[in-house]
Amino acid sequence: MSSGHAAPPGDVCLRARGLTKRFGPVTACDGVDLELRRGEILALLGENGAGKTSLMAMLFGHYVPDAGSIEVSGAGGLAPLPPGRPAVALAAGIGMVHQHFALAGNLSVLENIVLGTRPLWSLSQRMRAAAAAVTALMAQTGLSVPLHARVGTLSVGEQQRVELLRVLHRGTRILVLDEPTAVLTPQEALGLFATLRRLAAGGLSVVFISHKLHEVLDVAGRVVVLRAGRVVADQAVAGADRASLSALMVGRSIAPSKRTPQVPGAPMLVLDRVSVAAPAGQVGVQEASLVVHAGEVVGVAGVAGNGQGRMAALLAGTAAPSSGRMTLHGAAVRATPGAMVAAGVARIPEDRHREGVVPGMTVAENLALETLGSPGVQRWGLLRFGRMRARARAAIMAFDVRCPGPDARVGLLSGGNMQKVVLARAFGQSPRLVVASQPTRGLDVGAASEVHRLLLDARARGAGVLLISEDLDEIFSIADRVAVMAGGRLSDAGPVEAVTPERLGLMMAGAA
Repeated sequence: MSSGHAAPPGDVCLRARGLTKRFGPVTACDGVDLELRRGEILALLGENGAGKTSLMAMLFGHYVPDAGSIEVSGAGGLAPLPPGRPAVALAAGIGMVHQHFALAGNLSVLENIVLGTRPLWSLSQRMRAAAAAVTALMAQTGLSVPLHARVGTLSVGEQQRVELLRVLHRGTRILVLDEPTAVLTPQEALGLFATLRRLAAGGLSVVFISHKLHEVLDVAGRVVVLRAGRVVADQAVAGADRASLSALMVGRSIAPSKRTPQVPGAPMLVLDRVSVAAPAGQVGVQEASLVVHAGEVVGVAGVAGNGQGRMAALLAGTAAPSSGRMTLHGAAVRATPGAMVAAGVARIPEDRHREGVVPGMTVAENLALETLGSPGVQRWGLLRFGRMRARARAAIMAFDVRCPGPDARVGLLSGGNMQKVVLARAFGQSPRLVVASQPTRGLDVGAASEVHRLLLDARARGAGVLLISEDLDEIFSIADRVAVMAGGRLSDAGPVEAVTPERLGLMMAGAA
């Protein structure tokens, strides 16, 4: 196991004491203490809603703490960091790379890196000096990217390097990485870890937020675990394992997801040389053929942006095939949302915020969205809000949605609880086919385990499951067969036992 850095960490560069943040009756962070040392890679763990996001938002000045203090190292040692001032946090050397990149695809690598670092009128006069500085930074860090390439033409791994170069170019001394490998192939993730170790050895301090515990064990030297807004563990990674870390996160032991052998039934979904066009700048589906049987999970692995989104849109009924034939349960079906729901297709969309829920609506209203025509939801054209709330209360209990009640606005829930609302709606109708697109992205180990249980239960009941995922651990845990989508083309699906993660990673990168 790697220690995460080449030398022991140095002096404390960031210290938080007693940080507390409340949102009405909810305490997101409750007296959190945190220290980070120079040259250290610190993993920050916690289940969804544990307080990680609120803690980072206070460090960056996006939230003002209700209590507590933050100190950051400067020329004369640790100095107080004024609350609620993001510009001051940036000036103090705190930088963050988010899970979803914030890059301008129509600009060059160099333009993205320098954007926002100086007035627009001076850009043309300073680009030569900036190019020299960034070239030197790439040589120092090993983060190599073509400076004048348009960002929209780069691979996901290259775009992440641009994000890292951008924050480092601003003089970042404390780097926060939020789920940095969510869209990377296994090979790209290993390259990122090597870069982080090299940067830490040069004095950079890193806070590594991830739900992938094997990554934490590989790259971090120390781990801090939050549960219900409080620090429940602050310990060296040496001697820890996945089981102990997951138990610290959720307060109980988590059994690993595992499918049992099962003979599949008749074909549920058949795609025969199906193509789906894509908007400009996106990748469509090119002559994909696939069969999903009753009682099996078929995984589709691939790096984001390789056509999986258009495949998911086809099966949700929001995109129509431009050629080829699609059948469900042996019959042709129109690619419309209503037709897919009527055919027993349940979807778990990739972007729960934009496609999974309506944030301004209540939990009860979101749960009823796909059954508005049923007698349990409306009568004589009028919604039956009492019944909707009763059904929502039952779903909240069954799926452990942590919210004030059926009338809570979904947009105010944590990402994990928002996903539980999506799951409750999807599985509440006993679907015949489940299309799960990145269903555990951003979820903690406990919530991810529950999603896997639901998918495997649907498989056991005879439903077909199409799992579109970038997480190879997830695919190897619950899929019976796996195919890879790269550049809009889908490989043949074969048994997961017949392929290795390394082989899949190469296929995802289009190198095999």
